[in-house]
Amino acid sequence: MIRERIFGVRRIASELWTGGRGWILVGVASGWFLSLGVRLIFPALLPYIRDEFALNFSIIGLLVSTLWVAYALGQFPGGIIGDRIGEGNALVASTVCSGFAIVVVTVSWTLRLLFIATAVFGLSTALFGPARFTILSAIYDEKDGTAIGLTLSAGEAGNAILPVIAGGLATAVSWRAGFGVTVPAFFLVAALIFWTIPSRVSEGNDGYSFSLSTLRYVLDSITDRLILLISSIHFLLFFVYQGFTGFYPTYLVEAKGVSPGVAATLFGWFFVIGILVQPAAGAGGDRLGVRPTLLVVAAVSTIALGILPFVHGTLGLVLVTTVASTLLGSTPLTQTYLVNKLPETVSGTGLGLLRTVYIGLGATGPVVVGAIADRGFFDVAFFGLAAVAAISIVASLSLPKSE
Repeated sequence: MIRERIFGVRRIASELWTGGRGWILVGVASGWFLSLGVRLIFPALLPYIRDEFALNFSIIGLLVSTLWVAYALGQFPGGIIGDRIGEGNALVASTVCSGFAIVVVTVSWTLRLLFIATAVFGLSTALFGPARFTILSAIYDEKDGTAIGLTLSAGEAGNAILPVIAGGLATAVSWRAGFGVTVPAFFLVAALIFWTIPSRVSEGNDGYSFSLSTLRYVLDSITDRLILLISSIHFLLFFVYQGFTGFYPTYLVEAKGVSPGVAATLFGWFFVIGILVQPAAGAGGDRLGVRPTLLVVAAVSTIALGILPFVHGTLGLVLVTTVASTLLGSTPLTQTYLVNKLPETVSGTGLGLLRTVYIGLGATGPVVVGAIADRGFFDVAFFGLAAVAAISIVASLSLPKSE
């Protein structure tokens, strides 16, 4: 049995690597490691930022929501840019611009400048959003869910490693050092992407131009009932993800009495498990189908969030954090489904428009959690997130069994 599993892993790895596709996968995964990992540095450093600028929970929640709303708003133009200039070029531009934005975040001396730089960083990372999915869907056929899951797990590795490093630097030096240490990495990764990924990967987009007729075609494509349904499910779970990750370190410090260092470590552990969860979810979707795998993800996430307010002590928090990481399995399922359903010629534009809508709506999660926390009901906020996750279970039951 063990030998068969090892052989199966080797076979899948060989399929993913052949034909020069392996280096493309490495380039996309490396960029996503940095792009997502640095975004999740923000929640890890919120306790330090809150102290320096004397902020309440609502304002720090607004800072996180600003990051993700900007990321959402950039998805649609990001998809157009990827289709227009090529996905590889879009990833290079995203990574370079993100590096410059983090420079400004690091030196921000006023709250206004910090908010502006955070918004610019969100917009620049948005270029990475649609393009990475369309690249992997274009170069992989039956294994696109697995490839996307592996790429997403690289992002979770960034989430697991970078916030912990940033938290350590914030404790030893300052929160600014926690951001600043990532700046050289952005420019190194941009060079790697430029070397490994062709400027254009998807076929059929040469000469692409965005027009009113293109917009109508995109709108017709995304208003399919199943596309709207899977987008709604992703919105619900993304709202939960944003509310949870935006405040989990702060919640641990304020409600559970742990130190900021331990909170950052538990936050990193959530994403360490995600490294395993996301490729497993992607492979489950390829093998078993989206519906049953998504039902498991939604159900386990609901249970974990529902019991979190009752859990105390380091061991209990480690266990519930481990189970809650199942929430990360939703993205490879929903995004693979959407990319495969959209017409290839406008897949980046269509996915970008959808992501603008549901990421923008989902990004309100931290604001909602922060507003409830300011009124002294931090635990109630997490019960509310569990209730939203439960709604996604009902919505998932409406998916066809054959999908």
